[in-house]
Amino acid sequence: MSTSQSSFKNFVLPMIIIGALFFVFGFVTWLNGILIPYLQIACDLSDFQAMFVAFAFYIAYTIMALPSSWIIKKLGFKNGMMVGLWVMAVGTLIFIPAAMSRTYLTFLTGLFVMGTGLAILQTASNPYVTVIGPKESAARRISVLGICNKFAGAMAPLILAYYILNDGDAFKQSLEAMDAVARVTALDTLAARVINPYIVMTIVLFLMGFGVRMAPLPEIDVTKNGDDEVEDNSNKKNIFDFPHLILGVLALFFYVGAEVVAGDTIIQYGISLGIEMNVAKAFTSYTMVTMVVGYLLGITLIPRVISQRFALQLSAIFGVVFSLGVIFTSGITSVIFVALFGFANALVWPAIWPLALSNLGRFINTGSALLIMAISGGAIMPLLWGSLSDTFGSQQAYWLMVPCYLFILFYSVKGCKLKSWK
Repeated sequence: MSTSQSSFKNFVLPMIIIGALFFVFGFVTWLNGILIPYLQIACDLSDFQAMFVAFAFYIAYTIMALPSSWIIKKLGFKNGMMVGLWVMAVGTLIFIPAAMSRTYLTFLTGLFVMGTGLAILQTASNPYVTVIGPKESAARRISVLGICNKFAGAMAPLILAYYILNDGDAFKQSLEAMDAVARVTALDTLAARVINPYIVMTIVLFLMGFGVRMAPLPEIDVTKNGDDEVEDNSNKKNIFDFPHLILGVLALFFYVGAEVVAGDTIIQYGISLGIEMNVAKAFTSYTMVTMVVGYLLGITLIPRVISQRFALQLSAIFGVVFSLGVIFTSGITSVIFVALFGFANALVWPAIWPLALSNLGRFINTGSALLIMAISGGAIMPLLWGSLSDTFGSQQAYWLMVPCYLFILFYSVKGCKLKSWK
């Protein structure tokens, strides 16, 4: 086999396949941005109750991260990917009885199952991408995949909104004039709108599972950590002996929380400011667009111009500045600052992964599972935002973002360099 053929098989083709999977990650994940206001209407929910959409979806990562690691170890990379896609398909299928009965708990069950499938996929794909090439360019590779993820994230809420909330403002106004019986009938009709889109997603996910199983993905030794410079870890007894990993898990927890708050609350926030739903329903897509801009800058600048660590520092500073912008401006300007969180967030995930997994050696599988568990930030932080929003108003709830970015800044400056707790 020629060098070019070998390079295509061992690097380019896997990146294309994983890129397709990241597109699926993004499409399914960022549907939540439109599902939250949709279910808030269909199931008559408060802001806090509606945020259980994000909780049910992201808490699956924490509960299933270690089992997912075991599944990947037992089944191998391709079979694990196939299982993950099929589990996601089961989750989308659950939306059908949920819609027919208009039962919020059943919707949440479907979201949890979808999150479980994604946990399996993410547990396999992120360390794979981190070590498939040089460590210093890992953030660049993840940024490329991030574009696939966020491009899908920009499309997903617009597509789903077309089917389920294309008449959102008029529907909400008509509900106010209905009696109890007519209101129940109208809400049942609204709930049924998700059935056809989720049938299509179920079929696509099952077919993709077969496709990944048949794809020529090479197996790699992830314990090599992407280079040959792994330090001697013979004195390390367990995963908690790596402070740069544990602090990285916390930084990732706050990052995912901030990312999900930015993407999943912006539509509600816009509506709370008096912006029509027909306009606000596109706001999650704007957040995804600013993220894509950030990813493109990362691909261009890392590592040739700036290091991934410096990119992380800049991202955290931007996050603090944009948080204050949301809080101290008004109207559409404040909404624009929420959308700009996408730019601040873009390079955080790609930078934290290689920094946190650096020199773990034989502990890398467990380290990867812990980082996946940190995605639970996407479950906890939106609930806190919802509670703060119900109590103090949606705008003041964004104070929650400030400590998240400050901890990320700490990790980028000092935490990622710590080799010992002493």
